[in-house]
Amino acid sequence: MTAPPDLSSPPVAILAGGLGTRLSEETHRVPKPMVEIGGRPILWHIMKGFAARGFGHFVVAVGYKSDVIKRFFVDYRLLTADVTVDTGEGRIDWHGQLEDAWRVELIETGLETNTGGRVARLGKVLTSDLFFLTYGDGVSDVDPRRLLDYHRAHGRLATVTAIRPPSRFGGLVLDGDRVECFTEKSQLGEGWINGGFMVLDRSVIDRVESDDVSFEADVLEALANDGELMAYRHDGFWHAMDTLRDVRVLNEMWDDDQARWRTW
Repeated sequence: MTAPPDLSSPPVAILAGGLGTRLSEETHRVPKPMVEIGGRPILWHIMKGFAARGFGHFVVAVGYKSDVIKRFFVDYRLLTADVTVDTGEGRIDWHGQLEDAWRVELIETGLETNTGGRVARLGKVLTSDLFFLTYGDGVSDVDPRRLLDYHRAHGRLATVTAIRPPSRFGGLVLDGDRVECFTEKSQLGEGWINGGFMVLDRSVIDRVESDDVSFEADVLEALANDGELMAYRHDGFWHAMDTLRDVRVLNEMWDDDQARWRTW
C-alpha cells in the first residue's frame, strides 16, 4: 500500500479527455487512457509511477467517455480489495489495506476542448505554485522527483522531459550477408521530442486564452520564445501508446517482466 498522498507536494495533472482517434480500434469502447496493459489501464500505470516517488494527488482532465474513467476510480476499492458481502444483513466487509491511497480529482473538460483549454479548466483545482503535467497515453521510467528538483533549480516557468523516440524500425544483425538476428527498436538519436512529464509554474495557466488553444503549439512555443522553457533530458525508457502495435508491444513487455516503466 502506498502512503496517503502528501497534499503539500505538487499535484499531477493528467490529460485524459481526448478522442484517441489513432487508436480507434480500442477507443470506440473506452477512452485511450483506459486501454489496458497487463490488465490495468495505462492511466493506472502512469499514476503508479508518480505515486512510487511520493506524488499521490492526481487531477485528471476527462472528456471523451469520461464515465468509464470515473467508474474505475469510484469502484477502485471494489476492483482491488478482498470483500465479503452478507446479502442477508446487507453488510459489506472490506479486508486488508487499500492497494493505493490516492486523491484523484476527475474534472470534466469537454469533448472538443484542445489541450491548452483542458489545462486551463483544471486551474480551479490546481492551486499550488507548481504542478506536474503529463498525458494519459505514455509510460516512462523518468523519476518525477529528480525532474522536480531540476525544475526548481533552474527557476524558469516550465520544464519538459526531452526524450529520444524509439526508432520506427527494428534492426538486423548481419554476419557477412547472413542475417544473424533481429534487434528490437532502440531509442536512437533521431532528435529530442517532448515526452510529456512536465513541471509548470501555475502562472502558465494564465497564458491560455480559450478552449481552442493548443498547449504544445501555442503555450509551450510562446514559453520557448520567452526563454522560459527548459528541457530535462531523459535517456531512459519512454514509450507512447498510439497504435494497436504499441498496445501489443507494451503488453508483451509486461508479460515478459520487461516493463521498464514499472518503478513500483
